[in-house]
Amino acid sequence: VGHTAPKTKEVIKQALGGVLLVDEAYYLYNAANDRDYGQESIEILLTFMENNREDLVVVLAGYKDRMDKFFSFIPGMSSRIGNHIDFPNYEINELTDIAAVMGRDLEYDLDQPALDMFQKYITRRMELPFFSNARTVRNAMDRARMNSAIRIFNSKMDPSSNGLVNKEELMKITDADFGILY
Repeated sequence: VGHTAPKTKEVIKQALGGVLLVDEAYYLYNAANDRDYGQESIEILLTFMENNREDLVVVLAGYKDRMDKFFSFIPGMSSRIGNHIDFPNYEINELTDIAAVMGRDLEYDLDQPALDMFQKYITRRMELPFFSNARTVRNAMDRARMNSAIRIFNSKMDPSSNGLVNKEELMKITDADFGILY
């Protein structure tokens, strides 16, 4: 209470002469809460957008269905936003490519069976709630890396193992590491 306006103004002032990106902008407004402070931020933002059109680019980002609902509650915002761009979800092959690039950047080797299993996983995951495109890929890669570490640990703790781990083993994500997700 009492801090919303100054904090909002400060953030907007920092963006003057540049771009203000508000990711998941729909969280600024909560229609179910009559004591929501986001409305105050929105009103300040609208004023700055109107008075500083030459000095401020505002990008409101978020999932289309939620953004549409947000704009329905704040009609003044929708009319001040000149361009509405809908980015489609990535295709399965694109998500698989993203996983391969993430793996490469993290210095992991994903062989074809691992990529095939990832593709099965992501195909199924796209049908479930809360699918979030590349964020889902990142989360799957994080879990696969953890599963890989657990798999290696368990295999090296087996009494028949000498317990030694080589670099190639540490850098390998297998189909089994994704299969646990699937």
